[in-house]
Amino acid sequence: MDLIRMRNVKKTYKTGVTAIHNLDLKIKKGEFVFIIGSTGCGKSTLIKMLYREEKPTSGQIIVGGLDVAKLRNSRVFKLRRKLGVVFQDFKLLPKSTVYENVAFALEVLGAPKDEIHTKVVKVLELVGLKHKAKQYPNQLSGGEQQRVAIARAIVNGPKLLICDEPTGNLDEGTSMEIMKVLVEINKMGTTIIMVTHDTEIVNALKKRTILLDSGRIVKDFEEGTFNYENIKNAK
Repeated sequence: MDLIRMRNVKKTYKTGVTAIHNLDLKIKKGEFVFIIGSTGCGKSTLIKMLYREEKPTSGQIIVGGLDVAKLRNSRVFKLRRKLGVVFQDFKLLPKSTVYENVAFALEVLGAPKDEIHTKVVKVLELVGLKHKAKQYPNQLSGGEQQRVAIARAIVNGPKLLICDEPTGNLDEGTSMEIMKVLVEINKMGTTIIMVTHDTEIVNALKKRTILLDSGRIVKDFEEGTFNYENIKNAK
């Protein structure tokens, strides 16, 4: 069953630049999908439209049964509750502990304290940071901070996790540790879409990989078929 369906989606900015051209895309529940391509190819615009940071100029975007393009601004929260977003720069609250950073995502939804505690402890255990719950972001390594960000993004059990260059600020070894966490989350049923420039990660995991160029899908590699050398042949 499709979790995401994009039909004839176009995005033109006020500057006149068209970032996405008549794009069609389907992503099934439970998939792990990489989106790759050179800088300026439309990767960030594509995922920003999925969580309604940007609206398409035309076309249809369905995420978890919601028509994102037609969603009123006052109802965007309904979409955001269905998904989590992880960014390159962590976006943690510097004066809050690891526990408090993750709990905040549930507090804004008005969840009861006992439910918050149960979920936060469980998700910190999942990302391997239960023992650092009382520490602050500046006491953590970059990889640990990103795992906190991932924990915060998934603590409410979203159907979809969107990752925008989550390993961009990390070294190779730490990047692979983060990918192991994401793979485990995916195995638990969460659909993951990840934008990345890191072809080593894409080569290693061999998940479904979508190559964008100038706002168009050049190639959609099925799981297990991607190899970096194929990019040269696809363009």
